[in-house]
Amino acid sequence: MAIQWFPGHMHLTKQAITERIKAIDVVIELLDARLPGSSANPMLAQLTAGRPTLKVLNKQDMADPLRTAPWLAYYNSQPGTRAIALDSSDTAAAQRLIASCRALAPLRGGMVKPMRVLICGIPNVGKSTLINSLVRKRAAKAADEAGVTKAEQRISLADDFYLYDTPGMLWPRIIVAKSGYNLAASGAVGRNAFDDEEVALELVDYLKGPYAQQLQERYKLKDAAAMTDDELLTEIGRKRGALQSGGRVNMQKTAELVINDFRTRQLGRITLETPEEFALWLAVGQKLDAERQVKKDAIELNRLIKFKKIPRPPRPANTDTRQENSSDTPAAEEAQKP
Repeated sequence: MAIQWFPGHMHLTKQAITERIKAIDVVIELLDARLPGSSANPMLAQLTAGRPTLKVLNKQDMADPLRTAPWLAYYNSQPGTRAIALDSSDTAAAQRLIASCRALAPLRGGMVKPMRVLICGIPNVGKSTLINSLVRKRAAKAADEAGVTKAEQRISLADDFYLYDTPGMLWPRIIVAKSGYNLAASGAVGRNAFDDEEVALELVDYLKGPYAQQLQERYKLKDAAAMTDDELLTEIGRKRGALQSGGRVNMQKTAELVINDFRTRQLGRITLETPEEFALWLAVGQKLDAERQVKKDAIELNRLIKFKKIPRPPRPANTDTRQENSSDTPAAEEAQKP
């Protein structure tokens, strides 16, 4: 199943960022620390190219700290980029954003050249909660639901520091299949865009590797790693009493339960990808996407041929048809003189 979700207001967000970026000094992109690669919007990277960028691994208190460190090292190794991890509800930690932005644009500051910062990210990454903690009041609407903020806001964090907030935005086509599942599990994708059971199966399939012990402790299982995905999800439903008539496991209810346990940290601190894993998934996705494009181009070419819509090549310019007749050449004309 391909997971895609790009509501109409996200088109407007893209247009707003395209215009706003012309006057922006630093871009803050909020990432979900539980899925840093999957939550990095490639379309934002294109829209904000050339601007210093601060990558903020938000919700770090929900992520595996042993995996957060390699992700910070990965992003800090990129030119024009700094990365920090924080919990957006921690006011003291959030203030580090201002200092990091000033370090990325040291020539900006003061009333003559105030710092102009654009903050963006995928839906439900905690952006509104972070902004509220920065200004220490309810400046932005926050909710545990994808796509709450739908209009740009300007917030003054200091006399010479302006923060422009934008709605959460995904990208039109997710080419990394695993990213689609991870985004759905995290709550970044609207519920109508995915099947709960399929996402839960992908989730337990991954967790039974590095986080088998946490699965076993949460659901009182014996050997999670030895089970198939279906067996594991079924056993979880049985252990948690998600049963229907006849003693059969209600897979829909079980799937919702597992996804909710991941989102609320009932399974513990978990990160669904490492930099190396994501690089591999991305390479596979790019290869498949390139193959898809080749097939798409071939289909379009066949359509043009079928309906005779391929344009004829233009005639050569300044063609003198008289030269096709040898009797019209200067030599022939000279021979015909008396």
